Amino acid sequence: MTDRLLLVGMMAVGKTTVGQLSAKRLGWSFLDSDAQLLADTGRTAQEVFDTDGDEALRSLESHLLAQAIAHPVPVVIAVAGGVVLSEVNRALLVRSGVVVWLRASITTLSERVERGGARPRLDADSTQSLRDLYLTRHALYASVAQFVIDVDDLPPEEVVARILEDTGLGNAEQ
Repeated sequence: MTDRLLLVGMMAVGKTTVGQLSAKRLGWSFLDSDAQLLADTGRTAQEVFDTDGDEALRSLESHLLAQAIAHPVPVVIAVAGGVVLSEVNRALLVRSGVVVWLRASITTLSERVERGGARPRLDADSTQSLRDLYLTRHALYASVAQFVIDVDDLPPEEVVARILEDTGLGNAEQ
C-alpha cells in the first residue's frame, strides 16, 4: 500500500484545505508546496514569480516536490499547480504515490480566486488567465492522475470522503 497521497490541480481548487483534512483523517503528515516555498524562501509564489520569473518559480517548485516525496513518514502533499508543466515532475508524480486530480470548472476557480489573494500568472482578467492556464494544464493533470474528483459543488469534507473511498486509503485508517 502507498504512503503518499499527492493532490494536483489548478490554483484555488482546494488542495490545501482538502489535503489538511485528508491527512488528519489518515493520521498522516501534511505538506503544502506553497507553504513550504514561503518557509524556505520567505517569499510567496507570486513574489518569486514577480521578482525572478516563471523559470525560477518552476525550479523551486520542482525541488519542493522532490523534498516532499522524500518525506520519511506517510504524507499528503498539496502539489503546486504548475508542477505538471515539467515532464520530469510528471514522471516523479506517477511513480511516487496515489495522484488525485481535484478538478473544478473555470467558473468555480474564478469565484475562488476573486475571494482570495494574489496568484501567480493571473493578470487583470483573471477568468481569461485561468481559462488559458486550464487549457494548458488540463491534459497534463489528466496524464498523472489515477483518480479525478470534481469539486465544484462539494464541501471539502465530501471531497475527502470521496478521495478516501475511491483510492481505498480510507480502509487503512483503522
